[in-house]
Order: sequence, then C-alpha cells, then structure tokens
Amino acid sequence: MMDKSSNHRKIIHVDMDAFYASVEQRDNPDYRGKAIAVGGLPGNRGVVMTASYEARKFGVRSAMPSKQALQLCPGILFVQPRFSAYKEVSQKIREIFSRYTDLVEPLSLDEAYLDVTEDKQGIGSAIEIAKLIKQSILNELQLTASAGVSVNKFIAKIASDMNKPDGLTFIGPSAVESFMEKLPIEKFFGVGKVTAAKMKSMGIHTGADLKMLNEDDMIKHFGKTGKFYYQIARGIDEREVQPDRETKSIGAEDTFAYDLTEADEMFIELEKIAETVCKRLQNYELKGRTVTLKIKYSDFKQITRNYSFAEPVSDVNVILDTAKKLLLSTEPDDKRIRLLGITLSNFGEQVRQKKDGNSNQLVLFEE
Repeated sequence: MMDKSSNHRKIIHVDMDAFYASVEQRDNPDYRGKAIAVGGLPGNRGVVMTASYEARKFGVRSAMPSKQALQLCPGILFVQPRFSAYKEVSQKIREIFSRYTDLVEPLSLDEAYLDVTEDKQGIGSAIEIAKLIKQSILNELQLTASAGVSVNKFIAKIASDMNKPDGLTFIGPSAVESFMEKLPIEKFFGVGKVTAAKMKSMGIHTGADLKMLNEDDMIKHFGKTGKFYYQIARGIDEREVQPDRETKSIGAEDTFAYDLTEADEMFIELEKIAETVCKRLQNYELKGRTVTLKIKYSDFKQITRNYSFAEPVSDVNVILDTAKKLLLSTEPDDKRIRLLGITLSNFGEQVRQKKDGNSNQLVLFEE
C-alpha cells in the first residue's frame, strides 16, 4: 500500500530536453535540424555528453564514445561544450522555478525537483504549475522541457521521461501502485544495467514481480539498497525535496561488457573515466584533494583505494596518474575486473552545489 503521507506532496521533476545540444542549436542556426553531439572529438577518445534528437534517431546516446557515435551517424557534427553558456541558461531556468516555490533541488544544470505542495502564487494545481513553467521556458529561453508530476520524487522522475521531448506526464495517487506494477524493471530510476540483469535472472521483470519479494529477501539479494527497492516497488518514497544539499563528491564509473584482465586495458578505461570526471569538475568549477578508485571484480567483490593531496587538484593527468597508481597497488594482473570508477572529494570551502538525495555524485550526462 502506498504511504498515505505521500498523498499530501505535490512534486514536479523538470528535465530539459537534450539540454546542451538544444542550447547549441538555439544559438547557432547552422546546427538546427541537424544531428549534433556535444562532447569530445572521436580522434581524442572523446565522449558524447549529449546528442540532439536528430542524432538520437541513429542510436547516439550520452556517455557513448564519440568514435562509436560517428560510426552510427556518419554525418554527425561534434560541438565543443560551452559550460558558461549552459550555466547562464540554467540560472535563468532556476529563476523561473523560484516564481512558484523555494523548494527546488537541482540534480544538475538541466534537471531539478520542485515541491509545490504550497506554491507561492496560490495556484494549487501541480499540473498547472508544470504547464506554466514549461511555457515560460519556451517563451523566454526558446527551449523545451519535459515534466513529471506526482506524489513523490521517484514517480515524478520516471514520469518526466515518459513523453520526451516537450512532455508532461501526471501520475496521481490512485494510479501509483498500478503504474509501478506494470513498469519494466529497467525503467526504475536507480536500477542500473547490472542490477536489472540480476533481477531478470531471478525472474523479476516488472514492478509487480519485484513486489513479490519481502523486505528481508530484498536486503539479502541487493544489500542495503534492498530496502529502497522494497519501498519503491510499492510507490513509497519519503525523501523530501532538499534545496540545501551539498556536493560531497564528483565521480564517474563504468561497468564493462566483458571482464578486464590486462593492466593496459584497465588504463585505457581509466583514461575515459578520468576525462569524464574532469569535465564534471570543470562544469562545477571544483577541485578536490582526495582521489578514490573503485574496483569491482567478477565475483562482485568491491574495494576502494584513495590518495589525498595537500592542495586541491582537477587536472586530468594528475587524476589519471593517481588512479593508475592506486590500481597498480592492488596488483591487478590476472584479476578479472568488471567495473572501475574514479571519484574526487574533499572540496573544502569551495562553491557548494546541489545533489540528488539518493546519491552524493553529480550527474552531468543527459539521459
């Protein structure tokens, strides 16, 4: 049964449509109607940060190697990111949000949760507020956004992705449980590819299947996140929209299609991950003192190793070299590694940013 207290909340999740690419197309007429990817060039082991919808039709996705994007879409145009421009637009979007509520929790430059249970203008309808926000973004910034409206953050997040681009989806209290029961497990926010594969191997394909497990079984199979899965399968999410969250770390990780056994292979993957982390640091103008390497082996055993500097760092070569040294300290030869991750933390008194209530890591790649 869905938590009754959730009925009293009116939550909107706003997600800009192909944000970086849409800003580029808005500002440069030559890019309009064309397949573009914002990110690094293919020859430099670049990564797609986001792709226009014209490119997505060819299968180009965020976090994809630029080389692969070029193979899928030979005519694609690669555009170097302009973070200053994206930040400026993001600030204007947040100003629009603030017309209706001060309870805004940004997840990144292009998406945020809003609690409009009590809105500033006394409108009373979360659906109407979402419409007004979308219209203001279109009129004032010439960009489109998609919005999900529901009784909690989890459902609103899923709803915003259902009818992109320029979508608006409402999932009311009475529809939450049936909606969750029909939802494919891979659509659950927070369930990644690896977890989804594990669930499917257990015969769990939908929210209804997940709901069949009791809480103890969830924890047994999925650890501490099992309790979270138990609740969301029932449409329960008691997390509040928190506008004053502080960023504790910025990182990136990758689960590989096959286990890595050679150090050279691992170094190549670490380079890609380090580049992603540095782009995120640049975006938020942050430097950190502590570099942490995360390793998950083929048997799912997981370890971390870290090194702290006297002064904050953000240089890709420094971060990459540190990650390589940390990896070598684990004697990786002949070990089968399925995941590697790099995180930078210990920001000290630098600029504070918002973060998602379910994670300490900022996410800049767009879905």
